[in-house]
Amino acid sequence: MPPIALYLDEHIQIAFGDALRSRGIDILTTQEAHNTGLEDTQQLAFATDENRVLLSYNRRHFAQIHHQWMRIRRPHAGIVISDQIPIGIVLRRLMKLYFSLCSEEMANRLEYLSNWK
Repeated sequence: MPPIALYLDEHIQIAFGDALRSRGIDILTTQEAHNTGLEDTQQLAFATDENRVLLSYNRRHFAQIHHQWMRIRRPHAGIVISDQIPIGIVLRRLMKLYFSLCSEEMANRLEYLSNWK
């Protein structure tokens, strides 16, 4: 089962992406993809086209988009939402999720890192 590849939205710190890369995780940032400023639905569509799970702090918008897409049966590669808490805590929770689920299991799934303590 292939591991999760991540797409970090523009509000996720670059240093966090570096920390993930240093642990061997395949990540792409919004800035690296030259997608800064795109609408949230466009960000999720891009992540899905690239078979990457989107990581965001934007709980309200991405939860709404997830439910809208599921209602119209539009697939996505997965969404992980985190509260804006210290990076070390986010990293610890994300690593638990990363080692527990594969990319296929994340398809069409909305996960809150607060559930991965």
